[in-house]
Amino acid sequence: MTAESAASPGPSSSTSGAPTALERAVERYLQHLVVERGLAANTLAAYRRDLRRYVDFVQADIDPTEAPPVDAAQAVTPAHVSAFVRYLQRPVPAVIGEPVGPADSATASAVSVSAASAARRGEAPGAGLSARSAARVVVAVRGAHRFWALEGHTVTDPAAEVPPPVAGMRLPKAISVKAVTRLLEAPDVSTPAGLRDRALLEVMYSTGARVSEAIALDVDDLSAAVRAAGEDQDRGLPFIRLFGKGSKQRLVPLGRPAVAALDAWLVRGRPEFSTKGKASPAVFLNARGGRISRQTAWNTIKAAADRSGLTEEGVEVTPHTLRHSFATHLLEGGADLRVVQEMLGHASVTTTQVYTLVTADSLREVWTTAHPRAR
Repeated sequence: MTAESAASPGPSSSTSGAPTALERAVERYLQHLVVERGLAANTLAAYRRDLRRYVDFVQADIDPTEAPPVDAAQAVTPAHVSAFVRYLQRPVPAVIGEPVGPADSATASAVSVSAASAARRGEAPGAGLSARSAARVVVAVRGAHRFWALEGHTVTDPAAEVPPPVAGMRLPKAISVKAVTRLLEAPDVSTPAGLRDRALLEVMYSTGARVSEAIALDVDDLSAAVRAAGEDQDRGLPFIRLFGKGSKQRLVPLGRPAVAALDAWLVRGRPEFSTKGKASPAVFLNARGGRISRQTAWNTIKAAADRSGLTEEGVEVTPHTLRHSFATHLLEGGADLRVVQEMLGHASVTTTQVYTLVTADSLREVWTTAHPRAR
């Protein structure tokens, strides 16, 4: 891939060199997502990948019996979209002598059987995506076709009546308050890196920040009360400013442990790293003086889970675990759902409501265990 194509928000050109009408239409939609909707870089990259997959499908002779190849948005029909949805979930054909899936033998065997059955039925090869992953791809496709119809690029919206795959509900996995405490106390705060890691974990749990939001924090995003370590009451409530999806900003309060951890990092740890590189506005720096990456944040959380013993106990901890635990613990403590929605940065309260199912399950488990008439 050339530097020019890497910088472009649109899909790469067709094999002939010049982009097709469909590829140009996709690029217009991606520009719309950048300019009008202000999507974050990671979200835009996901849209780009999903629409690249769609363009490749409808322009190729993958399944001509269902929908012949086309290279213009106005030529796409509901049959093309439906065929694409089916393609996403059909299994990837198995290759003899090569691994077909995860290391787990039962899973790999199931994939092999599924692929073999599809081959016997004479079906074209598929992408092998789960219902949840396929639904995400279809969201991008439906959004593009809706945009083209509204802007007059196409007369109709062929994706409007094509239902996306139905994914089962996946409840967020939170860990207990005791487990969170062990995780937060795991970093070795006798080193600058340990001070940074402790502050990062405290901020993520205190605010429910996504990992991308936490690593994007600048010193200017900390309120005066945070920079004063919460000691100056005249400076108000300690809070930080987070920039979420679509560059939407929100203000979230910080608890005393998080403020203390940040103060320790900013005073005793960050200066040692900041002298190693160019002056960076980032709160969390790496050893070279630059902003930490998502991978560094992931490694920090994994190391804390290992050091605290949670990994050995079989407790799964991911970058999103602290966010899930933040929301679940707030609701268990009686917080209002709308307040939790605002602090998480969810556009719709429906997204936040999934955490009420987790707390309901917790209540049910306690009742079943403790109530004399539960069994």
